Amino acid sequence: MGTGGRGGLRPGSGTPEGETAGKGSTGGDSGQGLTATPAATNALASCQYRCIECNQEAKELYRDYNHGVLKITICKSCQKPVDKYVEYDPVIILINAILCKAQAYRHILFNTEINLHGKLCMFCLLCEAYLRWWQLQDSTQNPDPDDFIRYAKEWDFYRLFAIASLEQAAFFIGIFTFLWVERPIAEEKHPDSVLLLKALLLSSYGKLLLIPAVIWEHDYTPLCLRLIKVFVLTSNFQAIRVTLNASRKLSFLAILSGLLLESTVVYLLQRMEWDVGSDCAIYMSQDF
Repeated sequence: MGTGGRGGLRPGSGTPEGETAGKGSTGGDSGQGLTATPAATNALASCQYRCIECNQEAKELYRDYNHGVLKITICKSCQKPVDKYVEYDPVIILINAILCKAQAYRHILFNTEINLHGKLCMFCLLCEAYLRWWQLQDSTQNPDPDDFIRYAKEWDFYRLFAIASLEQAAFFIGIFTFLWVERPIAEEKHPDSVLLLKALLLSSYGKLLLIPAVIWEHDYTPLCLRLIKVFVLTSNFQAIRVTLNASRKLSFLAILSGLLLESTVVYLLQRMEWDVGSDCAIYMSQDF
């Protein structure tokens, strides 16, 4: 198979037989090759990839021959390519992820190296805080420009950012608590907390759509906000299902548990009159 159309593949050094085992990457600079030698076998064993079709572990995604000729590894379990996305353009992979395809999620979560979890989470929280701050200003409009400048210099934005962070943490804690309790009942091992947290952070990228929804303000903005919320929850649902290889029922109950704890935190903050424009209020209290 030729090299045309690949999204950021970088093979390693050749072996005496002229073959190289490698992995794919969506980022263009995060892929890396692994030489198919006995020394590399142990490294591959400790860093397993996953088949995007059946979720079985695999030691390599493709094999690179001389002159840049690639051969995609075939899964021994389902007899399908381990990861067909290694030759896809990143835009195609993103579109498949937006469509919440399990194969695209497995490719991103298991077969690529993405270190944007913290930055993406921070930016999403900033988007939520800005939306709440914008709604707070809109609800307390004052024609006096001096009063507006004075208001803009206050710490409301930072307070709303802290509240958004607290609610996001409550949502994740609710999910992890449910899974921690439920998995032993099913006689299964506890979920990989780090991997699951990264998956939840990455799957929350839909919150970035909050900014365009505010910039292009229209009468249907409340509907857009609800749709964004549904999309984010659907992405979180798929992330849990793919990461843990869990059933739809378990993933749905985990999301429901997270929403329940988040709603409880929102209720307590509203009773204490600390919260303004909370996430649940933004998406649930608006009229169509």
